[in-house]
This record gives sequence, structure tokens and C-alpha cells, in this order.
Amino acid sequence: MHAYRTHNCGQLRASDVGETVRLSGWIHRKRDHGGVLFVDLRDHHGLTQVVAKANSEALGILEHLRAESVVTVTGEVVARGPEAANPNLATGEIELVADTVTVQSAAEELPLPVAGEADYPEDIRLRYRFLDLRRERIHANIVLRSNVIASIRRRMVEAGFIEFQTPILTASSPEGARDYLVPSRVHPGKFYALPQAPQMFKQLIMVAGFDRYFQIAPCFRDEDARADRSPGEFYQLDFEMSYVTQEDVFQAIEPVLAGVFEEFAEGKDVTPAGRFPRIPYREAMLRYGSDKPDLRNPILISDVTEVFRGSGFGLFARMIDSGSVVRAIPAPGAGNRSRKFFDEMNEWARAEGYQGLGYATFVKGEWHTRGLEFVESTWVNGNPALRVRDDCPESYRELLQRLVDGETVPEFQMLSGPIAKHLSSAQQFRLIRELKLEEADGVFFAAGKEGQAAKLAGAARTRVGEQLGLIAEDRFEFCWIVDFPMFEYDEEAKKVDFSHNPFSMPQGELEALETKDPLDILAYQYDIVCNGVELSSGAIRNHRPDIMYKAFGIAGYSKEDVDTNFSGMINAFKYGAPPHGGSAPGIDRIVMLLAGEPNIREVVLFPMNQKAEDLMMGAPSEVTAKQLRELNIRLVEPAGAAKKDPAKAVAPE
Repeated sequence: MHAYRTHNCGQLRASDVGETVRLSGWIHRKRDHGGVLFVDLRDHHGLTQVVAKANSEALGILEHLRAESVVTVTGEVVARGPEAANPNLATGEIELVADTVTVQSAAEELPLPVAGEADYPEDIRLRYRFLDLRRERIHANIVLRSNVIASIRRRMVEAGFIEFQTPILTASSPEGARDYLVPSRVHPGKFYALPQAPQMFKQLIMVAGFDRYFQIAPCFRDEDARADRSPGEFYQLDFEMSYVTQEDVFQAIEPVLAGVFEEFAEGKDVTPAGRFPRIPYREAMLRYGSDKPDLRNPILISDVTEVFRGSGFGLFARMIDSGSVVRAIPAPGAGNRSRKFFDEMNEWARAEGYQGLGYATFVKGEWHTRGLEFVESTWVNGNPALRVRDDCPESYRELLQRLVDGETVPEFQMLSGPIAKHLSSAQQFRLIRELKLEEADGVFFAAGKEGQAAKLAGAARTRVGEQLGLIAEDRFEFCWIVDFPMFEYDEEAKKVDFSHNPFSMPQGELEALETKDPLDILAYQYDIVCNGVELSSGAIRNHRPDIMYKAFGIAGYSKEDVDTNFSGMINAFKYGAPPHGGSAPGIDRIVMLLAGEPNIREVVLFPMNQKAEDLMMGAPSEVTAKQLRELNIRLVEPAGAAKKDPAKAVAPE
């Protein structure tokens, strides 16, 4: 018999009754039933109930051990009675009657329990992550992560991609986030940088003649933590393709992502490959208030600036005159809510740093019998308009025609609320028709400069969807955000700068750069979004030196700047580069979505805290004076910092 186990703790079944077996694992729980001790023994594979009978040697050993002690148990497999069977456990039809017990490792008192899913402070969980990882949910998340990566790798190989590993020690780049720097011992005063992404290397792989590349790439960025990004390091599915258009990239990666999500979605619907919507950036910002929209939320934002221009609601009218816009966020069914719902939404907006949210509700009344259903949308010279349908009864055709013509008709007071009383019936009618409001719907209004109004409207759309239970939790909704602007105006620097990825190909290429207003130029840049989470950015790359010099020139960089800062790539492009493009969906975010976790640390094996500290290993840590001398480094204390032990900060000779 094997020294530690003949079976694992999730393996035994009714067919094994009568066999003598050996199991090893952790003591998960103990239950004392009047001299008979029941022990749940756990390993990676599952859990088996062990019984130590009264006056047995096994009972004497097990009753004195704490939970999470590691033991080896030998005994006979017996069937549980019908009343004792556990249908929720794979091994629930049997139990192991302990004959002998060997203690492999006795556990001390635990800083956090493994059994159960009680919430514990993050610092405790991260300091004792090896214990946290034994907990069922977290353990399952890490296994899921491994399986997802294996599935991605298999699908990429089947799609003709070849896996390569790019360097970890590389050169610092002036673009992007802050680098992690690594001092060079053999080149005093010089530093390597850990790659923020394999961007330049994967483009050089295309220049080198390889057609389709991928890797599960580690990336390093010295930036603050967010719920959907770990500080310090993260992993992405990095890929690049030669001789491709933007659509070719979409068609290559959609089957991989859709396939992985379908494999691990556990019954949730997934947007099929080939049907990911393409949403232009400007439309996304208008309709969803975000460039990473959650399409599970049915609410669509509308621009209602013209409705309020010159209206009786003076606040909005004055703001519009000074260049602001007004966005409307419908709230289906909210008219049935109390005023408290609307007041709390307004308080929420103020807590988020905005001036607040206006609102109105669609009054229940006689509007159906007054014939509003006989007004329909139409198009006149390419613009939306309204008309009275031909089958409209004569009894209210005249009233409806006056509304369509923009007149105020007192009989039609359809909206209520603080804003509605300042709007004419024609303006109210226009809002109802443009927003497609139904009886008892509410609507919120966000006003401000375009960017600010879009941001507030987007956040309000999400909150209204959550508060009203409108978000479909049973699906994964993908989309592409396309047609990002190539440039933007930096108000602080008072100059035109890149808005997204400086290495992207502008739509229209060199001609666009030479003839268009830079702020009107779009780029072949795209983001892939799932359930409101940006999985990655990508682009068709700018592979021509002449276009690259021109694009960087518009952003204020000289030819010498480009040659100095991006020498490896620009020089390679001068020796023949194929058109190429790619993307890099985030592995951590994919697993976070599939696991249904709100925070990325729940799907990372050994994450750092929000301050980029590894509490378990004590990193970052101080180093010795000897190490500093070898690297020719002198430490400079931050201004006002308390002095440290000088023996640990001796400057090199």
C-alpha cells in the first residue's frame, strides 16, 4: 500500500465499500457525537467523511488535533445509511472507518478559518494567502484560471498561432504607464525595465516574418490598484497577425473568446462569434456614457439638448447657452417608485462629485385614449421627425397635429416632477416620443460639458439598471468599440496629443494626416468589452516610418525624438514591414468575469494589496549595503522621511 494514499479524498464511491484504503489530507471539520468523532478530510480533489469510533486509537489521536492538521488515515470503506447519505457530496454515499492515523503535520491555531466562506480583512487574507487558497471558492477560482489558460492556448494553436516568449528585461519606454526599473550590475548607472506589455517585441516578430504570434504574457506597470487591475503585474493573451485588416483580427479572436466563455459559462448565454456588435466610440459615449458599455443593461442614453434649449427650465437653458449638453437616462417603471428613489439618485450623483440629477416621470392618465399611439416617428430629409398616422381618428387629429407642429396643448400635461412643470406640453411630448417612454416610466437628466455629462449619464445608467434590476445577470455580452479618435486636445498642455495608442494606423493613412484636422482623424484602434469590463485594447499598427514620423510630429515629437525613443521598432520598419495588427485580452479579467468575482485579487494566486505590497513575502523589502554597492546605487531618502539604519543604506565607493 502506498505510503500516503491509495485514493484521493474525492474518489471513493459505493462501489469501493469493503475495501481497505488510505487517504491523506487536511482536517476540514470535526464533529463529536458522544464518543464517536466524525472528521471531514479534505484534499485538492474533494472531501471524505472519516469516522473514529469510541475507544479507538484513531479517536485518541484525532480528537486532540486542530483543524487544518495534515493526517494519513487507513481504514475500511463502509456505506452510509439512507438517512445519513449526503447527496450534495461526491463521496456522500460512503465513509471511512479509521483504523490507524498518522499525523503528518499538526496545525497551530489558525489566523483565519478555512471551512466556510466568512469574510475576513484583506490584510489577513493576503498575509496568510496559503490558507486563504485552501478555501473552496478561492481554490476553485485558481483551478478555473488554469483551465481557462489551457483552453485559450489550445484554441490559439488550433487557429494557427505560434507561441513565443518575449524578453522580461528590456528598455524603458517614455510612453504608457510608469515602468518598474531593474538596475544593471555590469552597466553602472543603467537600468532595464520590466515590460508594460510585449508591444514592440510582438511587432518585431511580425517584421521578422512570423505570421501569427501569441503568448500568455506577464506585464508589469507601476500604477495604482483597481478592482479590475492588479498593481504591479498582470497577464494577458498577447497576439499579433500579419497582412490583416481590422475585421480579420476580429474574426480571428472572436471564436477564441466566445469558445472559452461558452466552455466555462455554466449555462449563461454568450454572444456568438461573428455577432459581436461594432460600436463607434462616439456612439458609445452618447448612447451608453462609456467606452466600455455593459450591453446587459437595456437603458439607452439620449441627447435632449435641443428639447431644453430656450425652455422654461432656466438652469438647463443657461447651461446650454454656455456650451453644455443635456443627456436623458430613461428609468423604466420608476414612476411606480416613491419620491425617495429619485431623491436618493440625486444624492448619489452629488456624492460622486456632480451637481445632481434632474428627473421627471410619465404620468398615468388618459394619454392612450387621447390618441398618442397614432403619432409615429418618420424621416424627413435624413432627419427624425413626427407625423400623425393616417388612421388617426378625426376626434383628436387636430390636437395631435398641433403637438407634432410644436405647439403647447394644455390638455396634454404628461410629465410630472420638478423639471416637468417648466416644460411645455410640446416639449414633454417630444421627450416622451424621442425616449420611447411608456406609462409610469421615469427619466433622469444629466447636464454639463459634453465629457462630464457623458460620464455622469453613463454612471447613472449603470446605477438605475442595478437599482431597478434591469441588468441581465444570465449572460456574457461582448462588443467591439471602434473608430477611436487618433488625437485629442490636451487642455493642460495646450497642445494636440495622442488619445489612445500612438503606434496605431490612422484611418486614411498619410493623406488623412496631411489634409484633415487632427481632431477629426480616426484610428484603426479597437477595444473588446464584455459586461462593461474592457478586456483589451488593440489596433492595426502603423508599420510605415513616413506615417509614423508625421503622426508623432502632429503630437509635437520631432523625428529625432522618434528615432531615439523607439529606435528598435522604427529601424526595423525601414527594412520592410508587413501590415499587421493584434490585441491583448486580459487573462485576469476574463477569469474574474467567468468566476463572477467583483475584484481581480480573487482570481490571482498570490496578489499584492492596493499599495503593491506582498504581505506574505514582505515585498518590497530593503536590501543590504553589499547589494547596493554591487549595483552602484546610492539611496536617497524622500524629503521629510525618518532616517533609517545607515548600515542598510551605505553609498557605494
